[in-house]
Amino acid sequence: MARDTDKRNFALRESDGNESSVFSGGTPRQAALKAARRLDPAPSEDAADPETIRLREKGTEKVHVYEGWAWEEDAPDDKPDWMPGEITKGNVSKQGVEHLEEI
Repeated sequence: MARDTDKRNFALRESDGNESSVFSGGTPRQAALKAARRLDPAPSEDAADPETIRLREKGTEKVHVYEGWAWEEDAPDDKPDWMPGEITKGNVSKQGVEHLEEI
């Protein structure tokens, strides 16, 4: 199991600079995948429309930029009883890293 010190926090930045949510993960991609699953899901991965996700690593001036999309999919046959019949999946593609002038 990963220690808590291995986790980093990433703030979701909106276009106006506001930071509305914080996602944690060992890598920026893990945090971006969590953020992507909160997007409005499309009926299938092929029909998904990518959206830009900007995540600022807390304590730094780095902003990781991803294209993310989400879609709904049937849950696996061996799903637990509490899991719904459809689940939301997400994927991301890294576009680059930007550096802020001020935090």
